[in-house]
Amino acid sequence: MSNPNRSALINTLFKVLAANYHACEPPADRTLFEHLMYAFCLEDARAEAADEAFARLQQTFFDWNEVRVTTVSELAETLASLPDPPAAAKRLKHALQHIFESHYSFDIEAIKKQNLGKAIKDIEVIRGVTPFVVAYVTQHGLGGHAIPMSTSIVDLLVVIGIVTEAEARRNRIPGLERAVPKAKGIEFASLLQQIAADFKLMPDNSRLRTLLLQIDPEAKDRLAKRLTRSGAPPVEDDKQALPAASQGNEDEQPPAAGLPKEPRKGTRKEVDKSGDRDASGGRRKRRATPSAGKRAKADAQPALEADAVARKASATKQLSKKKPR
Repeated sequence: MSNPNRSALINTLFKVLAANYHACEPPADRTLFEHLMYAFCLEDARAEAADEAFARLQQTFFDWNEVRVTTVSELAETLASLPDPPAAAKRLKHALQHIFESHYSFDIEAIKKQNLGKAIKDIEVIRGVTPFVVAYVTQHGLGGHAIPMSTSIVDLLVVIGIVTEAEARRNRIPGLERAVPKAKGIEFASLLQQIAADFKLMPDNSRLRTLLLQIDPEAKDRLAKRLTRSGAPPVEDDKQALPAASQGNEDEQPPAAGLPKEPRKGTRKEVDKSGDRDASGGRRKRRATPSAGKRAKADAQPALEADAVARKASATKQLSKKKPR
């Protein structure tokens, strides 16, 4: 991409953003350390979400040392308004630990007394910082000219056509600081941060699509490619793709081929026939059930036989006692 075309796109981007967004500037009385902490909250997030997260950090915990010793999961709950609370909490906790071990306090104002190059290097070595955090602190805390670049911002600039895929992989945006003067740097960075946060949350929003096409009509194909790459996978199960109301009750589905139908709850006659089939599905022969009179006669038969045997033995004994003639 030629530099004139890149510069023209950046200028068009600035005009469109200024007409549709309002720049947000941080309080002027923030310390260098507070700018650093706020940058962790602002990356890839909307300004109002970052403000809420930063305020909750200050209100929930007694001081920054308590934040340092708090677990990442507890910090993530405090930073729930951010797009990725666990990642932000982990980076913030690493930075607090590094500053505490290096300065034995959370006062880093001495960095501002150094020249700009040395001060930026001191910020870059802090564990957990990202290029976005370094540029934000450079711009707001050190008075330097730097446009903070986050993953969402680079992704947006690729869609617009200001950044190529190769430059995005190296996280380099050549000519950005030259195209945007220092006097407009804070305003431009704030506007760019807002539209990038919206694009990260709602990439298929029709309003954002209109704004992107105003900046570069050729962004249509790049936007479609971006949406296809981040789209949800198609549903493979036909049953899951149907609405819940149209799936019906599984108990009412027709039986599989070759299997007997399940008995329906109905008349007594139908219920009595439910057990008349064997395992293979064929008709099972019904066993005759004896009546009550026959069952009583069968139960009394052993007793009658024993009584007859006893009478026969008694008669034989009596005959043996008679005298022969």
